[in-house]
Amino acid sequence: MKVGGPPDVRELAHLMITKVAVGPMDNNAYLLRCRATDEQLLIDAAADAPTLLETVGDRLATVVTTHRHRDHWSALADVVAATGARTAAGRHDTEGIAVPTDLPLDDGDTVRVGDVRLTVRHLIGHTPGAIVLVYDDPQGHPHLFTGDCLFPGGPGRTANPGDFASLMDGLEEKVFGVLPDETWIYPGHGNDTTLGVERPRIPEWRDRGW
Repeated sequence: MKVGGPPDVRELAHLMITKVAVGPMDNNAYLLRCRATDEQLLIDAAADAPTLLETVGDRLATVVTTHRHRDHWSALADVVAATGARTAAGRHDTEGIAVPTDLPLDDGDTVRVGDVRLTVRHLIGHTPGAIVLVYDDPQGHPHLFTGDCLFPGGPGRTANPGDFASLMDGLEEKVFGVLPDETWIYPGHGNDTTLGVERPRIPEWRDRGW
């Protein structure tokens, strides 16, 4: 999808997922709405507050920031001011986000949007506190919101071989090692993919390095 284009909407049995691309770095933001309660949660208030607020409407319970890089939270202050939403982020990235974090998140925590539960997985490497969110759809396959930890074609950028190894180890242990090939991946930039498409490339990523 393109910045300025219409949102992509995925309708699940219990959850609506709206994807919008915003800003000069083509960030993806995801609005999740519980179909039973209409409660909403936004993943990454990136770059363009007017577009995000138009997508959200007049009610937003929570904004989750996947990691500390500014392009993923530059509209956070405006979105929170307009909606009163609480903020959440990985505990070890909160100091790098200019807007205070109401709910620091750790590996294995649960974030709720209405009746829907998202599981937090902490992956160290792209940033110290980066998180991904897993929705295990009881009537379908899992859905995974990866921020900049995983894209079509490989893991997110890392600064050194140690960070790369940490990110790859985390991805293999907490993502590829426990989720099925049908898992749908929603990255922080660019197109969606699935674990099944990406899994065969893991040895290539390891060889390529950081």
